[in-house]
Amino acid sequence: MSLFRSIKIALVAIPLMLTSALADAVDVDAVASGGYWTRDEQLRDIGDLLLYGKMSFVDIGMNYAPLPTQIPLKSKFGEHEGFAIRHHLSLMASHQVSQNNYLSALLFFERSGWDGEDFLFFPKYTDFGLVRSVTTWGLGYTNTTVDYSIAAGMQHQNVEFVGDVFPAENDSLLYTWANLRFGRISAQTQFHRTHFRMLRLSLDLEDREVFGGASSGLWTYMPNIDATIYKRELDGDDEDFVRVNWEQNLFNQMLYAEVSFDFPNDGFHSAALKFYPEPSRLFSVEFTCLRRRAVADNWDDLMFGWAFEMPLVRVGYNSAYEYDHLFHAKGTWFVELQFNMGSLGDALFAKNGRKSTPLQTQEIKRKNTPEKKSELIPLDSQNSQGANASKTITAKGIRYEKSGSEGGK
Repeated sequence: MSLFRSIKIALVAIPLMLTSALADAVDVDAVASGGYWTRDEQLRDIGDLLLYGKMSFVDIGMNYAPLPTQIPLKSKFGEHEGFAIRHHLSLMASHQVSQNNYLSALLFFERSGWDGEDFLFFPKYTDFGLVRSVTTWGLGYTNTTVDYSIAAGMQHQNVEFVGDVFPAENDSLLYTWANLRFGRISAQTQFHRTHFRMLRLSLDLEDREVFGGASSGLWTYMPNIDATIYKRELDGDDEDFVRVNWEQNLFNQMLYAEVSFDFPNDGFHSAALKFYPEPSRLFSVEFTCLRRRAVADNWDDLMFGWAFEMPLVRVGYNSAYEYDHLFHAKGTWFVELQFNMGSLGDALFAKNGRKSTPLQTQEIKRKNTPEKKSELIPLDSQNSQGANASKTITAKGIRYEKSGSEGGK
């Protein structure tokens, strides 16, 4: 028994040790810019949810790294052991106020950063730590007759702790956003005070059965494209750049290709091949390729990774999505404990699902024969219908008499 236990421990320890040996440390600047990309990712998810109009949705998750040597931090003082953590909660609920008119409320919360301990439970607040949270909320209105929706709200960034090696960062309650959708076309924008920060235009041309589209056919192979204009700071100056994402169904809404490019100068950003065993997207397997660039040092390379997702856990290595949202951590296994589920009428599906989940209870309809009215034939009808006519006797009451044990009466 002890031999098998030792083998299991070794099988777990070997990849973790290799991970620690091969992993690149995350950079101070990447951690400092985490709030920028968190705000953008929340708005992207909100735009996807509003495409469904009147749905309800819940998403909860937490990234977990078991060893402090997996994602070290690199600063001017060297490398420091610790944890890069990201946990989040997303909620959306819709209510019908009148026929074909719906109001929606949504709340997105994420707490992320880097610290010497897993700060979900035991924050340490070292000189090399940074912990922040981003909250996005808003209200929306959807009209299903004309098929349009409009939503708006605010984003709040709250800085819990900033260590000495990070640039100064303050709380901000002055981010605003708006989202307008008409049919398959959406526009989304974000401002900080009166300063423009982002504009996203989306064409979601693919038919999806969950909101009334076709379940198969040519329209399910139409692409989903979005182009986002960002305002970012580079070398102390503000500049605009555009990121274009293309999502394409390759086979039966189960196999998809995704690719993204940055313009005008950065070029290819990432690509992914994703397989969903069924279109509700409760399960997925993905293989990704991401281009890593360091403009200052004049180098770039390609990073390949994979991920596997189930209803309660997501696990992978070097995935492009985790690289973008875990401070550019490379060479690292990741585990995310998570659950997400959307509902639209009687349909249940995971985030961005195309069809209802097979786990849904199906309504069974029975074909009933028409009920025949019972016929009451009076007793005196036998003269006209014969002696064998059926008779109906109706009881008017029940007579009850006391027994002799109650007095012999």
